[in-house]
Parts: sequence; C-alpha cells; structure tokens
Amino acid sequence: MKKIEAIIKPFKLDEVKEALSKIGINGMTVLDSKGFGRQKGHTELYRGAEYIVDFIPKIKIEIVIDDKLLKKAIDTIQKTANTGKIGDGKIFVTSIEEAIRIRTGEKGNNAI
Repeated sequence: MKKIEAIIKPFKLDEVKEALSKIGINGMTVLDSKGFGRQKGHTELYRGAEYIVDFIPKIKIEIVIDDKLLKKAIDTIQKTANTGKIGDGKIFVTSIEEAIRIRTGEKGNNAI
C-alpha cells in the first residue's frame, strides 16, 4: 500500500476529487493548509498598506491506495491539478506498512 499526499491549489479540489473518483479512488482525507515553496508568498494591498503574505492557502489531499493504482493516481492528480503556473503544488508518496479498519478489524487492502 502507498500513501499519496498531494498539495494543490484550493480551486482545483473538486476537479481532482472527481478525476480520482473516475479511476476508482473513493476515499480521501482533505485538509486546509498554508505554505510556500519557491513561490515565497506574495504581496497584497490592504487599506492602503502593502504587506507580505508568506503562507499561501493550499489544500492537502491524503489517499491510501493499493500499489497497483499508484501510477494512475499520480498521473491523474498531476494532470488535473496542473495550471502551468508557479505554486501548482507537490505530490509525495510513502509506503504504508498496515491499514486497519476500526469498525470491522479488516486489515491491509481490505481496510482501504
């Protein structure tokens, strides 16, 4: 099993969710987050004063999937979340040793 953590622009969430659903991925965790990378934030004007916004709003999607779906899921997220502009986000993949469904006690792929 693998865990995909994708950090994307907030307005891309529904599009990514629908695309993942079409390839058979139904469960995900979504978190509001803030951060910056090479983009280094931006400046905004508020009541005549300019200030720097270091942390830009992002969405973090977490998905645990079977190894067989990994490439398809990564390709789907990358294609759907891409705007071609700086700040599109990142995708991280890690291995998951075990998954257990709390209600039934199912383990491994049956739990996801």
